[in-house]
Amino acid sequence: MRATSEEQSMRAFQVSGTEAPVLPVRRRVPVPAAGQVLVRVKAAALNARDRLIVGGRYSAPVPPGRVPLSDGAGVVEAAGDGVTRFRAGDRVMSTFHPAWIYGPFPGWGELYGVQRDGWLTEYIAVDERSVVGVPDHLSYEEAATLPCAALTAWSAVDGIGPGDTVLVQGSGGVSVFALQFARLAGARVLATTSSAEKARRLKDLGASEVVDYARTPEWGARVRALADGRGVDLVVEIGGAGTVAQSIDALADGGRISLVGNLASGGGMDLTRFFQLGATLRTVAVGSRSDFERMNRVVARHRLRPVIDRVFPFAAAPEAFAYFEKGAGMGKVVIGL
Repeated sequence: MRATSEEQSMRAFQVSGTEAPVLPVRRRVPVPAAGQVLVRVKAAALNARDRLIVGGRYSAPVPPGRVPLSDGAGVVEAAGDGVTRFRAGDRVMSTFHPAWIYGPFPGWGELYGVQRDGWLTEYIAVDERSVVGVPDHLSYEEAATLPCAALTAWSAVDGIGPGDTVLVQGSGGVSVFALQFARLAGARVLATTSSAEKARRLKDLGASEVVDYARTPEWGARVRALADGRGVDLVVEIGGAGTVAQSIDALADGGRISLVGNLASGGGMDLTRFFQLGATLRTVAVGSRSDFERMNRVVARHRLRPVIDRVFPFAAAPEAFAYFEKGAGMGKVVIGL
C-alpha cells in the first residue's frame, strides 16, 4: 500500500445548514484501513434525495458537516491490508447501498450523505466490497451517474420485454435510464413531459409517444389511448402522491407500478380503481451490488451511454445544486473533479 501522509489535505463540500446548499472545507486525506480502498474521486452525480439532504428536508436526520452525494466514480489510489478485489489504478464507482451485496433488501442501513460521508470530496476511503469496476467505454462523469439513478431504473423495469408498454414520467435521471433499459429489452415506451424540446429528445432516445402533462392534466386517459386503448403494462412512478392517480388511469389490467419517488404533492391513489385493475404496486429500493454488477454487464455489452445534462467543476458545486433544484435539465447533473 502506498502511504498517505496525515499532513495531506483535500477539498470537500459539506452540508451547510444555512441558505447555501453546501460549503467548501479542507480535511485530511483518509488512510485506508484493512479491507478498504482509497479512491481519488473524479466525478460525482446529484440525485433527487440530495436536494432533500442539503435542504434539511430529508426523512432521516443529517449530522452537521456531513459530506453529501451517494454517487461517485474515481481511481483507486491505495489499498489497505487484505484488499483483493482492487488495486491501485483501477477505475471504480460507488454502490448506493454500501452493505447490500446480494439477496433480499436488508433495510436502508447506513447511506452516504446521511449516516456516512459521501462522495463530494477529492478522496474517500471505503470498504472494497462497496465499490464496483467501471465499464471500459464510460468516462468518470458517465460512470458517476449509474449507482442510484441507473440501478433504480434497472430494478424498476425488471421483467419487461418485447410486447410490453412502459410509461416513464418526465426527463430526470431515473426516467431517462428507464427509457433506455426498457428499449434495450424490446418494450415500447411512452413518456410525459411539459417541454417540446424535451419531448423531441425523449423521442430521439426511443420514446414512441410523449404526452405534455401541462397541456393535458388528465394525461392518464391520453396515455391509455396511446397504449392501444388497453393501457400500459408498467409505470415508472416518479411523482408519487401527486401523479399516481393519473398513472392508475394509464395502467392496463394486471399492470404494475414501480414506485421510485414521491416528488409531487397530491391526493394519492384511488384504491378502488387500483383493486379493479388487479394491479401491483412495488417500491424500488435501488438494488444490491450484485444487481449493479449485472446491470453494468448489460451497459458494457450494449455500450449504453448515460444522458448528462451538465457537468460543473468541483469549485462550482453550490451552483450545481442550485441548477439541479430548478429541474430544468434533462438527464443527470454531474460535478467533475
